[in-house]
Amino acid sequence: MAASATQEADCKASEDARLFFDAAKPPPFRIGDVRAAIPAHCWRKTPLRSLSYVARDLLIVAALLVAAASSIDLAWAWAWPLYWAAQGTMFWALFVLGHDCGHGSFSDSAMLNNVVGHLLHSFILVPYHGWRISHRTHHQNHGHIERDESWHPITEKLYRKLETRTKKLRFTLPFPLLAFPVYLWYRSPGKTGSHFLPSSDLFSPKEKSDVIVSTTCWCIMISLLVALSCVFGPVPVLMLYGVPYLVFVMWLDLVTYLHHHGHNDLPWYRGEEWSYLRGGLTTVDRDYGWINNIHHDIGTHVIHHLFPQIPHYHLIEATKAARPVLGRYYREPEKSGPLPLHLFGVLLRSLRVDHFVSDVGDVVYYQTDHSLNGTDWAEDAKHK
Repeated sequence: MAASATQEADCKASEDARLFFDAAKPPPFRIGDVRAAIPAHCWRKTPLRSLSYVARDLLIVAALLVAAASSIDLAWAWAWPLYWAAQGTMFWALFVLGHDCGHGSFSDSAMLNNVVGHLLHSFILVPYHGWRISHRTHHQNHGHIERDESWHPITEKLYRKLETRTKKLRFTLPFPLLAFPVYLWYRSPGKTGSHFLPSSDLFSPKEKSDVIVSTTCWCIMISLLVALSCVFGPVPVLMLYGVPYLVFVMWLDLVTYLHHHGHNDLPWYRGEEWSYLRGGLTTVDRDYGWINNIHHDIGTHVIHHLFPQIPHYHLIEATKAARPVLGRYYREPEKSGPLPLHLFGVLLRSLRVDHFVSDVGDVVYYQTDHSLNGTDWAEDAKHK
């Protein structure tokens, strides 16, 4: 009887262990184990294949631009939202290819990576080297509350210092989806510096010349847009370029935010609890339906975060190979329909609950400011 009760208790404990999974617990594998599971050819970069994606995307951008420019009269007003959505999505696709250049996954040639990266990113008003360097910092420190660079949580102490209106704007659509240009100029809350200034503490002394080159390219693009506005008028430039640029920014903020938010079990680390592997395992894959192919499988993000040298066209295969090693540390993405409309629900929920983390503790999770979702903000606003 006692033996039977003991056996039953052991079985229940075993079942509870299977049901409860602590994502913050150090994984039973090393990053070398994950690397070893990925086929060798997944690491190979093919410059011609990478350039073919650039050619494809640029041809689509040019075709959309020509079609829209030739139909700019008001008779085609109904079609403009379609153009803006399509062209903005293609701007985002160009960013992803430039992103690969920044990681060196585009090719093994630093010169080719930098030339293509500057052409693509300058066209969409991104300072290539400035962003590349800060993004490298993000990858090297992801999941670390103090050292991470983008979409990291703010501490409760800093959060409480923010004005109520600032809190509301930070977590109310569409404002979080327009954050990227502000981030380029001012970085994230609690950090100082700019992606455009070589004097920023983002950069080491040897990187300052690279930053100057990229900022110069950005200025040239701005000058070109101003010149086009003087020749053709500001409205056509706004319709053909400005609105698609905003759609691109929204894509970038949506995708990058959801890479690092939207699950209740995503830990953030401090001190010795953080490691490159544990930080990388807190990233999330997302399914974007048929848009996966358009934006070069950027939603396949976990393996990319661990091994950013893998070209985007090998990420799906590499992820499939690594899944048995990752086990429950890999969060299976929810399958998308033709359009990833389900992700807006994930985004909205995250903005309602993921507000700040504790000032103490080496393993922390997002906490919620319940007053932000209630009537307190409206009451506070009356007294401003």
